[in-house]
Amino acid sequence: MPKLQELQDLTIQVRRDILRMVHKVSSGHPGGSLGCTEFLVALYNETMQLQPEFDMDGKNEDLFFLSNGHISPVFYSVLARRGYFPVDELNTFRLIDSRLQGHPTTHEGLPGVRIASGSLGQGMSVALGAAQAKKLNQDPTLVYSLHGDGELQEGQNWEAIMYAAGKKVDNLIATIDYNGQQIDGSTDDVLPMGDLKLKFEAFGWDVLEIKEGNNLEAIIKGLAEAKSRTGKGKPVCILLHTIMGHGVDFMMHTHAWHGKAPSDEQLENALAQNPATLGDY
Repeated sequence: MPKLQELQDLTIQVRRDILRMVHKVSSGHPGGSLGCTEFLVALYNETMQLQPEFDMDGKNEDLFFLSNGHISPVFYSVLARRGYFPVDELNTFRLIDSRLQGHPTTHEGLPGVRIASGSLGQGMSVALGAAQAKKLNQDPTLVYSLHGDGELQEGQNWEAIMYAAGKKVDNLIATIDYNGQQIDGSTDDVLPMGDLKLKFEAFGWDVLEIKEGNNLEAIIKGLAEAKSRTGKGKPVCILLHTIMGHGVDFMMHTHAWHGKAPSDEQLENALAQNPATLGDY
């Protein structure tokens, strides 16, 4: 397993990847990507049980589904840095005929991507289907998913959340990126969702919170705790309290950088706050 310092170095490098990818094509979603960097670095490099070679069926390995597909920059960077495809392919982000489209797709055959995502609200249903397939196949590995908090304003989520508990899908760990921001403002201003912990518990889920969602140690500990709660009759939800734009001071705590690319000067500033560690593509 990687040492904590190695994971911290990787986190910095992934942030640099995100910033450079979005800047190059003047489009993309840096805010949520930066906020979820520690989580995905920890998930793919410390927590999940993975096979050496990518296989679409995902038998006998943990699966991950990204529901909030607009944060594809962090997903692509983590996959590349984990060895799913060459790091220099990040340079093709959002270009015509690239496998790295703005929202993940499957028809290009990019290793690590199992569903096309970006139509918000659908990832929970897909993750449930995969989790139930594992149960039918007597596969003891787990299914992980990530969802935006604003995404939970979509009604399909709550049908799936009700179903998961009703059918005792207890090999699923769904994480909510709880940053309180979405494209048009704060989630409280756009459509208040109340107490998500109480809501998930009322629907029959086992819920835990990671208060420091941009702290690698806290995330690793929280994921281990979540994993220990699987197999006990309830799906597991993690409320991951993150800061949108984390790691770049002028992008933090605001929805303004949900889908906005930095200028040349802003990129230079942001990269200076995240000094190179592993080498840029």
